[in-house]
Amino acid sequence: MHEEIIISGFGGQGVMLLGKFLSEAAMEENKQVSWLPSYGPEMRGGTANCHVIISDEPIASPVIVESTMLVAMNRPSLEKFQKTIKKGGALFINSSIIDIDTDRSDVIVYKIPVNDIASKIGSQKIINMVMCGAMIQAKKLVSIDTMINVFKENLTGSKEKFIDLNIAALKEGMKYFSENYKS
Repeated sequence: MHEEIIISGFGGQGVMLLGKFLSEAAMEENKQVSWLPSYGPEMRGGTANCHVIISDEPIASPVIVESTMLVAMNRPSLEKFQKTIKKGGALFINSSIIDIDTDRSDVIVYKIPVNDIASKIGSQKIINMVMCGAMIQAKKLVSIDTMINVFKENLTGSKEKFIDLNIAALKEGMKYFSENYKS
């Protein structure tokens, strides 16, 4: 396995946390991992992104020039990063808020309505984990059990109450993908 993933969206959509948790889960499974956040001047409301590389082999550089996967949580992210996807790569689009199609015909497109799914669960704060569930189901990046362990390790103290919500989001993302696409 060698996946080079760009995760991008508005600040506040949880793109950094998605990248961090996915990276931690891959490390727990003894994979080679790189997580490179790009904060810039953007915070809540601006566009933010991170690069995640998960590999069975050593990683030469944390910088991704051509991605095997792009997660676009908003339209500006799709417009900015769609050209970076390698031919045959995967594009995960938040179809709840992105109202345009990619101009790429050489990539596999997965439209996941993460905001709609999160609303049904009861919180917009978990759209990132809905998308994570779809990614895991599609690409078998890490196991769901490892992701649940990462939730339990990171969501402690006052955040412990969010473990079940994040697990539900992960499972609903996986379910949506399996009902609408083939992995």
